[in-house]
Amino acid sequence: MTGRHPTWNRRRAAPSASHWLEAEPVEAELRRIAAFTVDELRAFWPTRCPGAPPPALSRDMLGRLIAWRIQAERHGGLNAGTRKLLSRLANGHREPARRLRIGAVLVREYGGTLHEVTVVAGGFRWRGNVHTSLSAVARAITGTAWNGPRFFGLRDNANVEIEEGRE
Repeated sequence: MTGRHPTWNRRRAAPSASHWLEAEPVEAELRRIAAFTVDELRAFWPTRCPGAPPPALSRDMLGRLIAWRIQAERHGGLNAGTRKLLSRLANGHREPARRLRIGAVLVREYGGTLHEVTVVAGGFRWRGNVHTSLSAVARAITGTAWNGPRFFGLRDNANVEIEEGRE
């Protein structure tokens, strides 16, 4: 296995400008890695990822993690906001409140009908009536109790705030 790639068996240094010119195209490197056996992936792991590969990971998962790392090195990883959100969620914190600006339009198809709800200063306008919550709109549409943010695809929590501003 040694000799197949110049960075095998050593940790990569920070890439220089010339490195980007000499680098193998991402697609070609990903195709090459896709053909690796699980043992080859475990041997290749230290060239891209810190520490030893987790022993329980399958060939597929090892390949996916290495592929993500390669793409992140070449094209950039997660932005700071996404890293912060993922860290908070991993530590058991709730997802931050969704902020809906006045004038935003939520669209949902239900029962073969397209329903449009507009965020207004007093709540949510649907079919000319203003409702105080998305759950009230969802109840009016379906005839049953619903979590409004879930019904409109705003995630599983009901933590939705209306941001005051232009209408």
